[in-house]
Amino acid sequence: MKILLTGASSFTGYWFAKALAERGATVIAPLRSAPESYTGVRQARAKDLAHFAVVKPGVEFGSSEFFALFDQSDCDLLCHHAARVANYRSPDFDVNFAVQENTRGLKSLSERIQSAACATVILTGSVFEADEGAGTEPRRAFSPYGLSKTLTAQVFRYWCEIGRIPLGKFVIPNPFGPFEEPRFCAYLAKTWAAGETPEVRTPLYVRDNIHVSLLAKAYADFALTTAKERRTSRFAPSQYVESQGAFAQRFAFEVGRRSSVACPVKIGEQADFSEPLVRINTDPVDSKRLGWSEASAWDEVAAYYAEQLKPL
Repeated sequence: MKILLTGASSFTGYWFAKALAERGATVIAPLRSAPESYTGVRQARAKDLAHFAVVKPGVEFGSSEFFALFDQSDCDLLCHHAARVANYRSPDFDVNFAVQENTRGLKSLSERIQSAACATVILTGSVFEADEGAGTEPRRAFSPYGLSKTLTAQVFRYWCEIGRIPLGKFVIPNPFGPFEEPRFCAYLAKTWAAGETPEVRTPLYVRDNIHVSLLAKAYADFALTTAKERRTSRFAPSQYVESQGAFAQRFAFEVGRRSSVACPVKIGEQADFSEPLVRINTDPVDSKRLGWSEASAWDEVAAYYAEQLKPL
C-alpha cells in the first residue's frame, strides 16, 4: 500500500511513518522544509525519516506542490497528520489561521480523491479537542489550539461526507518516548542528572499517557484496516490512565531500575486547576496482537534518556 503522510517530522508523525513502513507500506512524507533546515530533535527525526520513507521537502499541505505530489504519487491512502502547532500553549494562539492552514485546499483535494485510487482519509485528532475523550464535564477544548483541532476535524468531516469519502479519525492522548520534544519527561531526566529532585506541580490531573511506540503500532493498524475496509471509523487508544503524579512515579521507577542514577520524585501541592481535572481516551489497545512489548518499550525510553541521565 502507498501512503501519503503529512506531518512526518513531528514526534508522533515520525513514529507513525516508521510503524507504517514496518507493516510493508510505502510511505511518502512531504515536509514543509528540507530536513537540514530544522533544528534540535525535529532535525534528527527529519533526517532519520529517509531510512523508511520517501521524503519530499518543500511541500506544504494544500499548496500547488502538494497537489502535484498527490497526483503523481497515486497513493492508496491519505494520512493528514500535519497541523499548525507553533505557540500551541499560548492563549493568543491564532485559531483561524491554524484552521485555514490545516484545511487549505481541502475542497479541491476531496474532488481529487473522488477520482483517484486514494479512497480513504485518516485524520489525526487530539483528546484535547472539544467533546473528545472522557472526563470532567463540559468537555470543552483545552485551549485555542484544541479549538483549532476541533474545527479542523469538522471541516474534514464536512468535505468527506459531501464527497462520500471514508474518514478515519485517530485520537491522540499524551504520548511519550524517544525523539519527543523536551517537555515533562526530559525535565525529569535532566533534573535527576543534576542530582536534584524534580517536582510535579500538577499531580492531580488525570491523563492518558501512552508509549509512542504502542501508539504508532495502533495507528498503523487502524490506518491500514480503515483503508482496506473503506469505512468511516474512529479510534482513541488508551494506556496509562492515572494522575500525573502517579505517572511521574511510574516513569521514575521504570527508568531508575534501568539506570545507575537515583530517580526520586517530589509530589507538589497543586495550585493550578485551569485545565479539566480528568481528560482521557477510552479505547483499549490489544498490544499482544500488535506484537508490542511493554518491557522493551521502557528499555527504549531508558536508553534514549541515558545521555541526559549521566551526572553533569
